[in-house]
Amino acid sequence: MNILLDAIDRRILRELQADATVAIADLAERVGLSQTPCWKRVKRLTEAGVIARRVALLDPEKLDLGLAVFVSVRTNRHDQEWLDHFASAASAMPEVVEFYRLSGDTDYLLKVRVRDIAAYDAFYRRLIASVPLADVSSAFAMEQIKSTTALPV
Repeated sequence: MNILLDAIDRRILRELQADATVAIADLAERVGLSQTPCWKRVKRLTEAGVIARRVALLDPEKLDLGLAVFVSVRTNRHDQEWLDHFASAASAMPEVVEFYRLSGDTDYLLKVRVRDIAAYDAFYRRLIASVPLADVSSAFAMEQIKSTTALPV
């Protein structure tokens, strides 16, 4: 369902992306509304699926998951049965924090968070045992320059 967003809706979304725990009274003040209309807008945005969920963002370094690895996967099989099996196996691995099907030379891209190279090797062994893959290549992030969950609204 498409929803028409006005300037106030967009301000609400920007504020909630910065801090989803903000009290409705503070949010209303920040966007220039009284509490009830602000709450109704948040409710409408949530029911429409614009606000998909509210979560706590964790610091991977503090959880000893400082190594980010981008795993490119190519396959020789492009049937639904293989995709269902691969998607299920990869999605079940907690190290996989993002998972995309791509166009171009790479069929799938996984973003993986692990403690170190040894932990990645253990993950890699489980991944290649899960389904037949034509090629797997890994790129280890040397430095994170930008990371945000905020969408440009």
